[in-house]
Amino acid sequence: MKTHIKALLLDFGSVISKSLFERQNSIENNLNLSKGVLTWKGPFDPQSDPLWMSMQKDQITERKYWGTRAKEIGELIGEKNWSMLDLLKSMGDKVNYDEILRPQALQVINIVKKRGLKVGILSNEIELFTGKDFVDNLPFRHDLDTFYDATHSDILKPDPRAYNTALNNLQLQPNEVLFVDDQLRNIAGAMKCGLRTLHFDITQPDACYQYILNVLNIDTPVLINN
Repeated sequence: MKTHIKALLLDFGSVISKSLFERQNSIENNLNLSKGVLTWKGPFDPQSDPLWMSMQKDQITERKYWGTRAKEIGELIGEKNWSMLDLLKSMGDKVNYDEILRPQALQVINIVKKRGLKVGILSNEIELFTGKDFVDNLPFRHDLDTFYDATHSDILKPDPRAYNTALNNLQLQPNEVLFVDDQLRNIAGAMKCGLRTLHFDITQPDACYQYILNVLNIDTPVLINN
């Protein structure tokens, strides 16, 4: 007998927030860089991004990938040893959640909560990349049933302890939770723990969020991000 899914557990970066691949024009504009100077495209053109391919092969971590990109961007404007936090802060003094967060994500979180299901976040580095104020003021933060951010922990996905912490907070069994992440290593880790999974394709966010609702047996069209 198929177990009814009772919770949606989401990664944050690239799943709820737009990826920096999708925000390259904003980075270039805000830092007065030449248009097109940022050539790394990640999943949008994997073969042209050897560093991304190294990450996909588990030769480097996701933190290493983005740390390298932030450092490269800093060097373009004469700043040394930039971190992701430095980069994101440089993109504006005031956080614009409408620009950063996927409207599909906000819509689906709202729909799922209204249907009486639980919603949570399981992330490796939200605060590390964005800062505490960004996290504290997330517009849906108080709607979450669990929030696990490994910024201040050495327990990162795909470590089983990360998934188990979220499950304990949700008070659910693994097969009652749908976990969504854009990194296959994290999906594999969740599968080993018994969670239902969806590998999020950031090149097709509309389709992915519609599929999430379909899996949850919710017959509602997802907002198209024009």
